[in-house]
Amino acid sequence: MLNVELALLFIPAFGLASIMPGMCMTLSLSMGMSIGVKRTLWMMLGELTGVATVAILSVAGAASLLLASPLAFNLLSLGGASYLIYIGYGMMRSHATFHLAKQQARWLSPTHLMSQGFITATSNPKGWAFFVALMPPFIDSSLPLAPQMAGYLLIIVAIEFSSLLLYASGGQFLKNLFSDGRAMHRVMLFSGGCIAFIGALMAYRSVLDLL
Repeated sequence: MLNVELALLFIPAFGLASIMPGMCMTLSLSMGMSIGVKRTLWMMLGELTGVATVAILSVAGAASLLLASPLAFNLLSLGGASYLIYIGYGMMRSHATFHLAKQQARWLSPTHLMSQGFITATSNPKGWAFFVALMPPFIDSSLPLAPQMAGYLLIIVAIEFSSLLLYASGGQFLKNLFSDGRAMHRVMLFSGGCIAFIGALMAYRSVLDLL
């Protein structure tokens, strides 16, 4: 059971964050070009498991805080909204570039590929910080927590898998697109603006709850 209004805000917030170039997307892109989409699915399985692990722990922490102190939870929600505004503004100001790690991975086993995806997803401190900041504003205190966790987890896995698949299958095209600094800046400007706008909406909601 989810709050539909919050879920509809969560989908673009996480979707825009997921689609942007990062450690996991760069890994998917490079593997898609070197070993193909079919074999890259093993890495995706490990990465999705890692993302799900981080998301579950983040939501569980937020749930514990909610039960202990609603006021502290609202303050954390406001902090999360502020973080969204901050990263959105940073994205709008950046001329981001990223580098593909060239590796020969044709003979890697499925276990190794899954491990690499899992480690990549769970070893990025920014990923943990993002989920800790992102999840609390989207939890409705009037609804049971467990169904909300399950619902958001399904959304997260579906969006993340779609992004990984897009990068792996369209690797060469995306590589050419993102190698153009001006094109990349336009993408970052649009995505950052959307994330900052969603953060502003969440901040407004959190302030109302505190008043």
